[in-house]
Parts: sequence; structure tokens; C-alpha cells
Amino acid sequence: MAKKRVILELGSGNDLHGSDYTKAALRAVQDALHHSSLAFIRSLKIDKSKLDVEVTIGVQQPEKVDLEKVKASLPVGNVTVKAVKGGLDVADPENNDPAVIASAAIAVRIDV
Repeated sequence: MAKKRVILELGSGNDLHGSDYTKAALRAVQDALHHSSLAFIRSLKIDKSKLDVEVTIGVQQPEKVDLEKVKASLPVGNVTVKAVKGGLDVADPENNDPAVIASAAIAVRIDV
């Protein structure tokens, strides 16, 4: 039987100076993680190694996200990370220093 999504959490993050897409992505993931508590995992005695954690990062230049760094930032589960076109770059033409805004979606799937 296919695993069922039991949670979807969203977050946003940015790098205001430096145009670091990975930094913005990591902040978006941390934002999403800090919005949830998966107490049911402990309450139902679900083995954390059985969790499938799917992370999608949206940024304007997805190829500039270090997916391994993002993956390493997740505390539990079998983690997969992908980066897609999304987010927002806010130009600063006077200083040639655009702000990078990333979106993160974290889905957790388990056998039910």
C-alpha cells in the first residue's frame, strides 16, 4: 500500500544580501519545521526511520541550491529534496545586491 501524506508544512526564508539560494532554502526549511510538532509520531510509537520526508524548495535559480545541505538539515526520516522554479528575487539595481526569497514545502508520509 502507498504511504499517505500526514502533514504538509510550509515555510519561507531569505538571503537579503549575497544572493545565496542555499541559505534562503535552509531558512525556509527551518521556518517550516518550527511551525510543527509531530507529537503523533511519538504518541503512536511510529519508527522515525519509516517516515518519508519530501522537501520541495522554490527559488528563481533552483540549480544554485545545494540539495545535500538542505537534506542534512532535516532531523528525521528518509529525506528527499528537490528544487524547482519559484520563490522571488527582489532587485536592488543601485547596489547590484538582489534579495533572494525561497519557499519550502515539507511533506511527511507514513504507512497507515
